[in-house]
Amino acid sequence: MPICTTCTYKIPYLYTVYQSAHNLRLEQCPKCLNFADPYVEHDILTLLLDLILLKRGVFRHLLFNRGYGPRHVSKSSEPVEDSEELDERQQSHATEIIREKDRWKMIFRLGIILVFVDAFIRWSHIGLSSNIKDNISTLRTKEHIEPLLRIFAGCMIETIAFHIGVTLTSAMLLKVAGLWSTEGKTLNSESLSSGVREELRLSHVPLTLLYSSLTKLFLLLCLALWKPSSAPTRRHSLTSSEGGIMNSFLAHDATRKALEIFDDDKLDREWVVRNVLGGMAAGFGLRVVLDMQPVFTTVIIIIGWAVKTFVANLVSTWVSKGDATGDVFLAYSIP
Repeated sequence: MPICTTCTYKIPYLYTVYQSAHNLRLEQCPKCLNFADPYVEHDILTLLLDLILLKRGVFRHLLFNRGYGPRHVSKSSEPVEDSEELDERQQSHATEIIREKDRWKMIFRLGIILVFVDAFIRWSHIGLSSNIKDNISTLRTKEHIEPLLRIFAGCMIETIAFHIGVTLTSAMLLKVAGLWSTEGKTLNSESLSSGVREELRLSHVPLTLLYSSLTKLFLLLCLALWKPSSAPTRRHSLTSSEGGIMNSFLAHDATRKALEIFDDDKLDREWVVRNVLGGMAAGFGLRVVLDMQPVFTTVIIIIGWAVKTFVANLVSTWVSKGDATGDVFLAYSIP
């Protein structure tokens, strides 16, 4: 059953269709009185942008509401009943099985695409050329295709390990949360009235990780296309007579040394985006799908990182094969 993207209250339908597929009305949530799911009317580009911006509603729409049919109304303005109550239960069970299979298919397809993008980003840091177009042109030769394929295989194994670690840890914490709930306790004070836990399936966890990785991969792809300059940043010499107290503060040696860590030749932006921002995005996604407090989702991400790091060290020797590929693979995989 779909849920409200605002308060997660379970509702039977998201929208009603009147005689025509283009004549529809969004359902109102009876609890929060907002539209149950406004993303029903949005296009794919809007969904993608909101995923990159980490909007809570778009996660709930894609994970729990995507694919549910509308309520049809006949010319007499009465709802059309497709079957009796027993038939509706059987139909609902069959629909849930189909939705579960579709989620695993989406995980496979989206995972292949995102892992290849991740592998291409890491491969671009081998140092073939500072121009991404020149790197793409080198893919015609075997000596440059082979490192990309090895990095792709390593990224695939590493990603599977990370998803397995996060999924198993999430399942154990949810089991503990269920045991606590029977004793009048819960990991989240709102989980008892939330429809997220009732609709949560195991396939939601890896799919959430893939959706939340779009923010990280988008920024990493931008950094791969427009790499920052490796030359040291030149700073204008300031004196206290040029601008008062603020310039005097900026001209101080301690301030200069502290600000040097943000220079292009010292700050590893790819590492910050991949691990810091990527970890925060994955934690946010798990917070939405698991309906837990941030401290528990942080523990889940850290355990997933530990599993990923262990597996990355094991496969790095095979990925490298004596060249710089293994160093690049490890440099952008270990948190």
